[in-house]
Amino acid sequence: MNPVLAPQASGLSHYWSQGDAVSHTVAYVLLLMSLVSWYFILSKSWSSWRIRKSAGTLDAFWKAPTLPDAIAVIRQADSENVFTPLAAQSVEAASMKAQSGSPASLNASIDPSELITRTLRQAINRVSSRLEAGLTLLASVGATAPFVGLLGTVWGIYHALAAVSTAGTVQIDKVAGPVGEALIMTALGLTVAIPAVLAYNAFNRVNRLTLAELDAFAHDLHAYLTTGARVIGKEA
Repeated sequence: MNPVLAPQASGLSHYWSQGDAVSHTVAYVLLLMSLVSWYFILSKSWSSWRIRKSAGTLDAFWKAPTLPDAIAVIRQADSENVFTPLAAQSVEAASMKAQSGSPASLNASIDPSELITRTLRQAINRVSSRLEAGLTLLASVGATAPFVGLLGTVWGIYHALAAVSTAGTVQIDKVAGPVGEALIMTALGLTVAIPAVLAYNAFNRVNRLTLAELDAFAHDLHAYLTTGARVIGKEA
């Protein structure tokens, strides 16, 4: 009579208990990558929603009776401080050139139109850098997490095959369980990577829309501050 074989333990807990330092390190790295990526996903989702919500304030800016009123309107609605720096800093640059008796400086020797253009460009660059914060990390997580998980899988399969070779007998139940457990690491890597890739693409689209609006707003501001009339229907 064949002896009754005891059921072999399997699953993530069994894989964890049988794993070594390399397997545990891979799991901790995936966990860290997931936590960091989800932090940026949630924080930037909230920020992107607030940016898109405040984009409609640009029309209210131009409907204000005076320039100080317009800046006050956009400052109140622009919770993420994306559009406000362009208006406030460009008006400040225009006012600085209009003041008489200002101390000599490099700015004083620049044409007013060029000074406003430079101020707007610097403001857009600063906002663009802030919008892109965290995107490189999300792209890195999306690109490397599957390979980190694959490393854990390969390492787990290696140990499973090494254990079988040590036992001297090849049985399918002795191989299938450990190999299946090792494949969990690949699944975890994909679980970490997929949200990061989707979020990266979504945030890039939001940034493109926001930067296009910033360019158009900067063009209108430049036209208003240099000629006193807003140019409609053109974008820089």
